Amino acid sequence: MRFDNLYNHDFARVAVGVPQCRVADPMFNAAQTIALLKDAAAEGVAVMAFPELGLSAYSCDDLFQQRALLDGCEAALAEVLAATAELSLVAIVGMPLRVEQRLFNCAVVLLRGRILGVVPKTFLPNYGEFYEARQFCSGEEATVDTVALLGQQVPFGSRQIFSAEDLPLLRLHVEICEDVWTPIPPSSFAALAGATVLVNLSASNVVIGKAAYRRQLVSQQSARCLAAYVYSSAGAGESTTDLAWDGQALVCENGELLVESERFLRGSHRVTADVDLERLARERMRQTSFGDSVRLHAAQVNAFRQVPFKLDLDRDQPLALRRRVERFPYVPADHSRRDERCQEVYNIQVQGLTQRLASSGIKKLVVGISGGLDSTHALLVAARAMDALGLPRTNIIGVTMPGFATGERTREQALRLMAAVGCEAREIDIRPSCAQMLQDIGHPHRDDQPVYDVTFENVQAGERTSHLFRLANLSGGLVLGTGDLSELALGWCTYGVGDHMSHYNVNASVPKTLIQHLVRWVAETGQLGAGTDTQVLLDILGTEISPELVPGGLQSTEATVGPYALQDFNLFYTLRHGYTPTKIAFLARHAWSEVYQLAEIKRVLRIFVQRFFKGSQFKRSCVPNAPKVGSGGSLSPRGDWRAPSDSEAVVWLADVDRIPDERA
Repeated sequence: MRFDNLYNHDFARVAVGVPQCRVADPMFNAAQTIALLKDAAAEGVAVMAFPELGLSAYSCDDLFQQRALLDGCEAALAEVLAATAELSLVAIVGMPLRVEQRLFNCAVVLLRGRILGVVPKTFLPNYGEFYEARQFCSGEEATVDTVALLGQQVPFGSRQIFSAEDLPLLRLHVEICEDVWTPIPPSSFAALAGATVLVNLSASNVVIGKAAYRRQLVSQQSARCLAAYVYSSAGAGESTTDLAWDGQALVCENGELLVESERFLRGSHRVTADVDLERLARERMRQTSFGDSVRLHAAQVNAFRQVPFKLDLDRDQPLALRRRVERFPYVPADHSRRDERCQEVYNIQVQGLTQRLASSGIKKLVVGISGGLDSTHALLVAARAMDALGLPRTNIIGVTMPGFATGERTREQALRLMAAVGCEAREIDIRPSCAQMLQDIGHPHRDDQPVYDVTFENVQAGERTSHLFRLANLSGGLVLGTGDLSELALGWCTYGVGDHMSHYNVNASVPKTLIQHLVRWVAETGQLGAGTDTQVLLDILGTEISPELVPGGLQSTEATVGPYALQDFNLFYTLRHGYTPTKIAFLARHAWSEVYQLAEIKRVLRIFVQRFFKGSQFKRSCVPNAPKVGSGGSLSPRGDWRAPSDSEAVVWLADVDRIPDERA
């Protein structure tokens, strides 16, 4: 398998062509269509859609009743069909077609000189500026299910799904313009019948506000159907006797706009997008209500017929992904959306914590403050929770607990942070109690031997947690957990009596990369209040992530578990989409190629797979309560993730081995 070919990872490149047209000049329109097809095929496009009635132009009005025009459209179709003979892509063009002495507004599906099928329009608008029923019949009125066209007998009807045998997740359905504007579009049933890419050949004149409505309509239909939706519009050259045309072309995937054309262009133009077919298939498998809908509408679903075809795509050559893949899938790239996300995350965490405090009748919180990232964020959430409850921030008992390897920088940051927040600040030196524990269990440390093993580390983590719980007993408070989603995924927490445990954890479904942005957002927007020391937050962000448990130099967390930027990327696509390691690596290389070589991506992914699937589930099986924050998922056994604590990682590791060290 060629690793750097998008088709080997269940993507499909789709395109929308908006050719310049001439009204009632089919041969000119065919030539424009063919030119766009050839350009798209050269770029590896698998499916290309064109506007409604594109071979004739939409705005022909009563000229559609003229035999010369209809004959000309069939001749133009023959030209387009011949041009596809050497092209490995499905072309979908619009034209008027005579069937059994009636005229239909049709989409014709072409591949390599073969007509795969003809799809008539179902809903004919006959209101406002539209009067299609004057010229055309609805596809529901057809009395035949095959037609003779250009010497071929081809399927005819609106209930067809065109299925690629050599790209099994690519299953096409075609509808035409008004069909998607109806309460239940034909594509809704087609999606239930298995169609993953819904194509709409539209003309759609433009008026004020219509472009935004189209965008919303297409996006929502793709979201409801868990599908990709490919939408065309008529452009330059259509008659402006009474209307204007903007040539808007759209591709959406499960509610997300992948690409949109520039509008009001004078010449022919096209847009392309790489659709993630596996994402769509997995969402349908995950959302049980989709399957329930299939069962509920079995009669409509069973009415569809399958039309198989083969694309014969070249999968042995490199074909890079043309799709924006965010480096930080948990963090919006757009600044305004990022600010909105940060506000939303804080509100969710604060709501969860305030409800827990209110329901328990507890008015105090105990938080261990390390001077690092996670405890900083937890303290900020705690402060906002106290504000929301009308309680003083001094009801938060912040405790910094230096151990054998605590640096002066983090200790000083912890003290500054507690002062900035305005909580009660305490400092407890845990070294004496840790030394006593190490002596009691017979650890070499009692003889001053520099043995810094897992026992040495976990004694410190355990002592900190023990102090917090006993302090909570003493003060009538609740221990607030600080560990984040990334640490849970990698098992980077001390089980039971360590940082794994708390009374309530506000960070358990917030990944490390998002916490970094949350803390920065608080600093930049002055959320702590005027006159407070926000520089301490920036200093904490600039501090190396470390448990500070081993003396003798900086103990880097990321040196052990890999960069959190990559590990959060791995987590998102594993937890949210269930992708294989090879596909995750393909996406990571696309997103991170300027920073990490493929060999490094593979190395870090192997760490993730081993720790996530093999070594850490027992910790996640008994975590404290915590609010779910994002659609990216949580790891609570009561929520998104239920897994055996003693599973193997063999199949995932074997898939990691399939990732090349270099581009191939």
